[in-house]
Amino acid sequence: MTPGARDVAQIRLDNALLLFDEFVHATVKHPDAATLRGLERRFAERLQIQPSYWSQIKSRSRQIGERLARQFEVLCHKQPGWMDQPHGEAAHPGAATPEEPPHNVPQDDDERFIVGLVLTYYRRHPQRARTRLLDLLGEVLSATAPTPPAAPTPVKPPARPGDDGTDLWMRTQTGVAPLKRKR
Repeated sequence: MTPGARDVAQIRLDNALLLFDEFVHATVKHPDAATLRGLERRFAERLQIQPSYWSQIKSRSRQIGERLARQFEVLCHKQPGWMDQPHGEAAHPGAATPEEPPHNVPQDDDERFIVGLVLTYYRRHPQRARTRLLDLLGEVLSATAPTPPAAPTPVKPPARPGDDGTDLWMRTQTGVAPLKRKR
């Protein structure tokens, strides 16, 4: 591989990541649970490639070839040759950075995993999830000085007359398979 080819591959990767950032910013203007779910999958669908292929491009195990670069340009409404030209910070190395990326967008796989877990929990139990998450965030945000973590306090739903918690316990257990015993 020649140095020129390596430079074009890096420029195309940088531009593909810029396209993804544009897609995220356009999608998350009015964030709700539905828009945050599956952004990378939806971006891959927009580019008419498999999500796994997009993942391989991001991880640098695949490169964006000539035909795929042109496909990206057409589907993202960029002029021909856009993918081969440096854009963003790479185009102006001496320029001041415009602004930091938004902090409310997951930055890596770990953050996307956590967001996915929270969304899954919220979608299954919206009221309970909202109550627990607000309590947790309230504790974290109102802490003025670091203190040793206390034992988590279980959040109880409002008590109903004659409810001792066994009904909730029984509902929680339904559909849960027992663990396999060790041999």
